[in-house]
Amino acid sequence: MASSKTGSFTLTERVNSPTATAGIYSGTIDLGAYVDVGDQQAIAIESVDFITQVVSGTGMNTFTTDFQTHAAGDVVWDMQLSDLNPGNAILPADHHALIASGSLFFDDSNNVASLGPDLYPDTFGKLDEARMVVNDQLYFTVDASAASAASTQWTNTVRIRCRIVKLSSKDWMAIAIQSTAADN
Repeated sequence: MASSKTGSFTLTERVNSPTATAGIYSGTIDLGAYVDVGDQQAIAIESVDFITQVVSGTGMNTFTTDFQTHAAGDVVWDMQLSDLNPGNAILPADHHALIASGSLFFDDSNNVASLGPDLYPDTFGKLDEARMVVNDQLYFTVDASAASAASTQWTNTVRIRCRIVKLSSKDWMAIAIQSTAADN
């Protein structure tokens, strides 16, 4: 199906919630330098990790995982990576554009963080098991159920382990058609 053009490398994107605000926030990862229609070049995603932290301090430059000090109560973070723009929404688990997802729960009164029913990290494997992406953007969406404390923000990071691959013409077209169909 694919032949590797590079070794594995990591792409990252960090998104911050508005200060002391709950809700959805998102970011994009530009794949334009890696995906090439003419050469049937795609990105093979091998694994996806999500990291949740708190950022505070002068200039918002102090990072911590001390949620209890910075949470105003219990919090759930739903995090998703997709190859089509979800329009500031959390996609259902059966959506073709969904690449990886996870939930992190924080029980403020007991100071306990745990994975929710949507477990991560998402590990796809090496080249023959990787998730192939032919779109030129990835979308990272986070939904925080509760606000952070005053003068702090939730910060969520996605780490994507991937490689550039060359697909056969038939495989590239099949993935492009599936991706386009998921948009309808």
